Amino acid sequence: MVMMIDQYILGGFVASLVAFGLLYSLPRKTRKAKASKVVRTDECITTSAVAGGSATEAGGDADIIIVGAGVAGAALAYTLGKDGRRVHVIERDLSEPDRIVGELLQPGGYLKLMELGLEDCVGDIDAQRVFGYALYKDGKNTKLSYPLEKFDADVSGRSFHNGRFIQRMREKAATLSNVRLEQGTVTSLLEEKGTVKGVQYKTKNGEEITAYAPLTIVCDGCFSNLRRSLCTPQVDIPSCFVGLILENCDLPYVNHGHVVLADPSPILFYKISSTEIRCLVDVPGQKVPSVANGEMANYLKTVVAPQIPPQLYDAFIAAIEKGIRMMPNRSMPANPHPTPGALLMGDAFNMRHPLTGGGMTVALSDIVVLRDLLRPLHDLHDASTLCKYLESFYTLRKPVASTINTLAGALYKVFCASPDPARKEMREACFDYLSLGGICSEGPVALLSGLNPRPLSLFLHFFAVAVYGVGRLLLPFPSPQRVWLGARLLSGASGIIFPIIKAEGVRQMFFPATIPAYYRAPPVH
Repeated sequence: MVMMIDQYILGGFVASLVAFGLLYSLPRKTRKAKASKVVRTDECITTSAVAGGSATEAGGDADIIIVGAGVAGAALAYTLGKDGRRVHVIERDLSEPDRIVGELLQPGGYLKLMELGLEDCVGDIDAQRVFGYALYKDGKNTKLSYPLEKFDADVSGRSFHNGRFIQRMREKAATLSNVRLEQGTVTSLLEEKGTVKGVQYKTKNGEEITAYAPLTIVCDGCFSNLRRSLCTPQVDIPSCFVGLILENCDLPYVNHGHVVLADPSPILFYKISSTEIRCLVDVPGQKVPSVANGEMANYLKTVVAPQIPPQLYDAFIAAIEKGIRMMPNRSMPANPHPTPGALLMGDAFNMRHPLTGGGMTVALSDIVVLRDLLRPLHDLHDASTLCKYLESFYTLRKPVASTINTLAGALYKVFCASPDPARKEMREACFDYLSLGGICSEGPVALLSGLNPRPLSLFLHFFAVAVYGVGRLLLPFPSPQRVWLGARLLSGASGIIFPIIKAEGVRQMFFPATIPAYYRAPPVH
């Protein structure tokens, strides 16, 4: 009883510290010069060799070429087309994609979808509303709801079949007369004296075509073969997702995603239609059990199945027999090279662990930033001036992108099981901290949902969890062993978050207003 009282007193103390810190992290008044925000065009294009032979010229009737028509490319095509730009989209395969990720859109991403006028694209695809998460650990569970009280009733997360969502956005983009969608494979970027002038691609009939435009935006996804000359790609693959579809069952908490803090790593459940539940089992490392020889099925049945909520067990076992799909989980910090005439966006540019479902939110937020930067410009032909102007993009995108990226990386490491006693304490402290409710749950969930993308808030909550964990070790009476474990817990927490922050860029993340590009005005023609 005394221990319970001590924990709640400690929780209240930590919450007070967080609230005090957040008070000073509130944004200052919005700066006057809206047009002074600028983007930095640092990107990476991998110029692959093209087989010999002549290529047909498609001319230069487009203002912008977009490579790829996934979530980022399709949304960008509609957005720029709606602003009057002539857009040529080249997508390798225009049939409906079939993926096991990109199926959960956070509320912050849905707000961006509304801002772009694309919210109807989650209609008529049997999308499911998501109001928060249920967290499971060692037989305990807690519900974490999104803080949606201040928003319209329609605002929530959405989960759906990724391919259906993409097709709806492609169809909407194609309704604009100035947007042209074409199936083809871009083989290289056309460069002249360091400036990208367009692309060379092969049509579905094998014909080689050369297309020109003042600006080429590469959105060809996580497997991009065009990123290398536009950025310095440092791709990390910490784990793989094993994807299953459960049928004929219901989740314990309706309209909530479910996260099981299993051993060795988390398991996710969320509905993607009125009759289907997506299960994603995280398998750490790059060497995973083989699907072909049955090792993976055995692993799922013997190691994973006993750890999931009992009401999902039978459907989980049945789903294994129906088919197993896998996808490597990639993370890659944004590290662009400014390249006149070209820009990199979406997963081709920046990736984070998909545990938190933040990828589409980052992509849609980036599109809003880019749209606002391009709107004052009537002429995109001065590539070097445009490149200089767009340098602000990489600063202006940071609050949303760095918060979601850092949270994804940090949460994944905290949620994974570890034999280290200090890591075990951090994991337990995180679950109990979120279970306290109030600011201890609302704050982190607001960050996770993209509704409050403030890096300082993330930093404060992360270390509040660590302080909470240390405090529990020292109550009611500290011992030398517990003091040492608490010190190791703090050290471990620092070892998790500081490398991620360093990769994101400390100055851009916490002090963007100190970067000159933040104030860059549109070029005058």
